[in-house]
Amino acid sequence: MIERIWSGRSPLWLLLWPLSLLYGAVSWLIRLSFQHGWRKSWRAPCPVIVVGNLTAGGNGKTPVVIWLVQALQQRGLRPGIVSRGYGGKAERYPLLVDAETSTELAGDEPVLIAQRTGAPVAVAPQRRVAVEALLSRQQLDVIITDDGLQHYALQRDREWVVVDGVRRFGNGWWLPAGPMRERASRLDQVDAVIVNGGEASGREIAMTLQPGQAINLVTGQSASLTQLPPVIAMAGIGHPPRFFTTLKQQGLQPVAEIAFADHHAYSEAELSSLTQQGQCLLMTEKDAVKCRAFARENWWYLPVDAHLAGASLPVLLDDITQLCLNARDAKPR
Repeated sequence: MIERIWSGRSPLWLLLWPLSLLYGAVSWLIRLSFQHGWRKSWRAPCPVIVVGNLTAGGNGKTPVVIWLVQALQQRGLRPGIVSRGYGGKAERYPLLVDAETSTELAGDEPVLIAQRTGAPVAVAPQRRVAVEALLSRQQLDVIITDDGLQHYALQRDREWVVVDGVRRFGNGWWLPAGPMRERASRLDQVDAVIVNGGEASGREIAMTLQPGQAINLVTGQSASLTQLPPVIAMAGIGHPPRFFTTLKQQGLQPVAEIAFADHHAYSEAELSSLTQQGQCLLMTEKDAVKCRAFARENWWYLPVDAHLAGASLPVLLDDITQLCLNARDAKPR
């Protein structure tokens, strides 16, 4: 229903329109208060790169964060990552993510990023607290924030925005009548616009999510999708249809497609009931990090990697690299 409202296919968005005006006014005032110094923002002692979006729901930010971290690591830089940790319920913050940290405490995305990159990750509702926790324990060249474009309490040096290339901005209205956190004109002020799927135009950078082989949650065995038994596909991400479409593009026709809410907390009983004898359960990697502790042998996940293409990419990476080197040289020895 919410997708129909946000896409403009349902007239119910008109009922929510007054609340959207209120949301837009409040968000505008918040940003204005930081711009004019009425509310204080904090600058970290090293460069900060925000990877965020303008809309609610999953746009593919986490794969971009992983891609950017790995690209900077390949250049010899030491990135750290901070996150709000949606879905996590830690007793106290900041929370430093390590190999033993559960998704119940940190949230699924921070755990996934830490596992894929090996970079230090900290979680806190106030991102300044997370940044300070990382920097107090090690030397870092750059901080990357997973989401947080609208978290203006933290100053940033560069902003990358990820856009869903298929859904784009729906009806263009602020929440809750539409999907927008900020107006689309905000893109004019950011350093990079990455379009996940669909068609990229102008200065936009095209992004595709390319799957690897399926991996068994219990054994770690890998297999092509065509080698799997009949598949029940499930996804608890911001936009589950994207995962199901990816499977079909790889030639797989699942027996069933089951969508859960983003950051859903799974139980063994809940997932075990989804398959029958001779079937397997195939999920996203983001879901898998929450299910390893009670996984069954017929559970698999499909990792995906972000592939970015655009003439501006080397320039953007050179820019961040030079920013980090300048900051490193400016520190007292």
